Amino acid sequence: MPMYNSTLAEIEISYKPKYKASELQKVVTSADAYCCLKDVFPSLDYREYFYILCLNRNNKVLGYCQISAGGLTGTMADVRMIMQTALKSNSCSIILSHCHPSGNLEPSEADKDLTKKIQEAGKVLDIAVLDHLIITSESYYSFTDEGKM
Repeated sequence: MPMYNSTLAEIEISYKPKYKASELQKVVTSADAYCCLKDVFPSLDYREYFYILCLNRNNKVLGYCQISAGGLTGTMADVRMIMQTALKSNSCSIILSHCHPSGNLEPSEADKDLTKKIQEAGKVLDIAVLDHLIITSESYYSFTDEGKM
């Protein structure tokens, strides 16, 4: 019997779906994604949050995950954590989203750069990044609808 080092950490990877694929909500448009996401955010007017929607091959929602919670003017989204979540849930595609408590729907240069970086990582891992939504309490901005993806 082999000896194991007591300092060796066990890595556990799990995804536990609660529903059958036929019961999952389908996302076809940015409005569908907005409807899924708008009530997930703990607050749209207080601080920035970054969430992803994980989708299967038929664009049915496998689940969502909070990637980060920030301050009043920004949040940090780690590309590795986004891809880790997508891989863990066996996602074929993802939709990115974050809120702007200021109510400003225009993407910043940092938003554009991050989106491009996540898209590039998705290409390597064969995970499509379908959209990036900026959400406020009144509306949303879709990178895809605006031709930015």
